[in-house]
Amino acid sequence: MPILSKIKSTVLLLFLVFSSCKGQQKENISTSEPKTDSPVPIKVAANRTEVYLPLLKGKAVGIVANPTSVVFNEKGHTHLVDSLLSSGVDVKQVFAPEHGFRGTADAGEHVKDGVDTRTGLPIISLYGKNRKPSKEQLSNLDVVVFDIQDVGVRFYTYIASLQLVMEACAENDMPIIVLDRPNPNGHYVDGPTMMKEHTSYLGMNTIPLVYGMTMGEYAKMLNGEGWLKNGNKADLTVVELENYTHESEYHLPIRPSPNLPNDTSITLYPSLGLFEGTNVNAGRGTEFQFQRYGASFMDSTAYDFSYVPEPNFGSKYPKEEGKTCYGRDLSKTPRMNNVTMEWIIDAYNNTLDKSKFFLTSGFTKHAGTPLLQKQIEQGMTNEEIKATWQADLENFKKIRAKYLIYD
Repeated sequence: MPILSKIKSTVLLLFLVFSSCKGQQKENISTSEPKTDSPVPIKVAANRTEVYLPLLKGKAVGIVANPTSVVFNEKGHTHLVDSLLSSGVDVKQVFAPEHGFRGTADAGEHVKDGVDTRTGLPIISLYGKNRKPSKEQLSNLDVVVFDIQDVGVRFYTYIASLQLVMEACAENDMPIIVLDRPNPNGHYVDGPTMMKEHTSYLGMNTIPLVYGMTMGEYAKMLNGEGWLKNGNKADLTVVELENYTHESEYHLPIRPSPNLPNDTSITLYPSLGLFEGTNVNAGRGTEFQFQRYGASFMDSTAYDFSYVPEPNFGSKYPKEEGKTCYGRDLSKTPRMNNVTMEWIIDAYNNTLDKSKFFLTSGFTKHAGTPLLQKQIEQGMTNEEIKATWQADLENFKKIRAKYLIYD
């Protein structure tokens, strides 16, 4: 009998462990509504069909979308394109930004034109040689709908896509409807401000690194500040969020791009994204993208953490591939309320051969200014560097205030 009791106990223990594992797996599956810390759930604009479906009735529609363009429902979520088609909307084509319509392309990898296998709709790339819809590509449309989840960082290219789409619409008398979504980094404004002479696709306007606006608010700013080409203004409609404020803590249910897998990567992205302009690896080629940094040429005696980047989803050719990288694990970092230079200063100071550190052209494009590299090289502290940003930040906040939709 004691042996039988032991067998029963073992079976029961295995059952409990298996059940626990199943429960943990379920927590990683997207829920029907995105999680927030607000007592009243945030309603994304895509779910406010009563507002925008009447605007699309009888119209030929083009959609700018990616995997985050979804309508939440009791089964989880449905892609906006599928939702519109099921509602009888005449969707003619899809415009795909960086990473593609289904989100499988690497950062910086050209996205090709094609056909969506699920719907048969033509897909027109907006990331490659063609980043702005042409007159011909808009000729069969009556209206364009833009619905993409942003993360509120200047060098995250979806705001550049928004600007170029708005320009194309303005030039071709095409109305554009922006379906708004929360900005998970929308609760603060910080970082170096883009200098006009260094604007690029990684920053097309003189805004800070973190600008604290939703896509809808930013679209209003593009129009209002005359930042579209030739000062044109788009025929813009913003479908607003419900129950959202800039202090809302919003947890994205779908990764906004292949290398932003969770809340931690998104909160660290403004600070660690600057490593993209260096030879230091910022977690690409691991399952902790933008949650760690390191390099083989950094001082191994200064760190008790190391890892080896290998090709994976979202990073076919990661920096320092196959090499042991010495650096820091930041995966337990709580929600950030500012941009910090502490980590990039730490990495620079512990680089044995400092000529290997900066990719100057790329770093300037990400920082928006050549001054930041010089400040780091001169040994300025995080606090000293941040003090040089303040006048520009205060000026931007005054401009930003004119276009805010939410508290």
